[in-house]
Amino acid sequence: MENRGEKVLKPFIEQADYMNDRVKSGIEQNRKGWFTLKVTDAEGKAVPGARIELKQKNHEFRVGANLFLLDEMESAEKNAEYKRLFADCFNLATLPFYWKDLEPEEGKPRFAKDSPKIYRRPAPDLCLEFCEANGIEPKCHCLNYDQYTPDWVKNEVPAVRKALYKRFSELSARYAARIPSWEVTNETLFLHGKTVNFHTNDTVEWSFRTADRLFPQNRLIINDAHCNIWNVFNGNRSAYYMQIERLLRAGCRLDSIGMQFHMFYREEQEAEQTAVFYSPEHLLGVLDRYADFHLPIQITELTVPAYHWTQEDEDIQAEIIKNIYSMWFSHPCMEGIIYWNLADGYAYGKQGDMENGENYYHGGLVRYDLTPKKAYYTIRDLFKKTWRTDAEICTGDEGRACFKGFYGEYEATVHAGGKTVTRTLNCSRRGSGEMTVTL
Repeated sequence: MENRGEKVLKPFIEQADYMNDRVKSGIEQNRKGWFTLKVTDAEGKAVPGARIELKQKNHEFRVGANLFLLDEMESAEKNAEYKRLFADCFNLATLPFYWKDLEPEEGKPRFAKDSPKIYRRPAPDLCLEFCEANGIEPKCHCLNYDQYTPDWVKNEVPAVRKALYKRFSELSARYAARIPSWEVTNETLFLHGKTVNFHTNDTVEWSFRTADRLFPQNRLIINDAHCNIWNVFNGNRSAYYMQIERLLRAGCRLDSIGMQFHMFYREEQEAEQTAVFYSPEHLLGVLDRYADFHLPIQITELTVPAYHWTQEDEDIQAEIIKNIYSMWFSHPCMEGIIYWNLADGYAYGKQGDMENGENYYHGGLVRYDLTPKKAYYTIRDLFKKTWRTDAEICTGDEGRACFKGFYGEYEATVHAGGKTVTRTLNCSRRGSGEMTVTL
């Protein structure tokens, strides 16, 4: 009789050769590049024999989580530990811009860090202060999420759009320069719109055209739920694929495709319900199809439950996460992976609810007391140890040295002629590949 691990991990085991081949070749091809460093003296002359120590400090690839529990816990000690754990693992944070909670009263938005608290909705100014202090890129979730339209908005299309335009304008004026990426719409394929605006034919197009006008320098992202992407998949006739296709044909600017991946299935249903999600052939096949758009893709929300605080359950969670992060990291279109809830027991609407077996409340990377699970270390170590380049190289007669490394930010320390200088280098997938360090 199969145990839980054998049943749940079966797709990975059966398709291991395919998965490992795609991961190995994909990471080498898509996440690394060749770079040339030229060392010159103050007069611009080449310096041969210079010794260069390279240490990778950050990844160009984004790895993150939502920041919804910033200063939301029961004690100063837990708040401090939450911040430490977040900053030690992630370089991106999703910030809550849910309209209903950000502006519960018309004309009184909760922007300032000392705004009245709402559970899991820390004020944007507070979140940005934390992100900027820790070198973490902030991201907005979400400009137009119909289910979170405030009750004070009159339920007529002109009134909804007038209020939305005002919201977009205020957020642009206050935050466009500090937040690079904005989810414009979220979960529009569900059939339960709160406002009449949701049911009009051009809601998504209107939202992106308005965002393009008001956020011309920012990245605009579309987002939808996992059930509309991974398991209900009909190639280029999938609903989400066709929605994106229509948006682009309408001439709207779209910079990134967001995909959720929440495994919200009860333990007794897990093996049956997740088989398609954990199939490497299917998972990578979906991404290959959406790659037709030649746009970056990001996993915007991710949950893999451990169900219980047992070694077996946490080992299984970590193994699943290692496999899916590796596949996503290897894919040429993927630009980031965002885990949803860092901590157990603080999911939306159920503060502190730790009923055994409730997967939603055991879906974090750390336990309720904030002790890390194996999954937390798995993600951290993949990006800080396994997928990391530290090297030592020397310049030749023409003052040049080459290396192949993961795309990201590096600290380069150059020793030559009794001098030592340290510089920060941006080794980008989109860069020229050649940089100069002057002694």
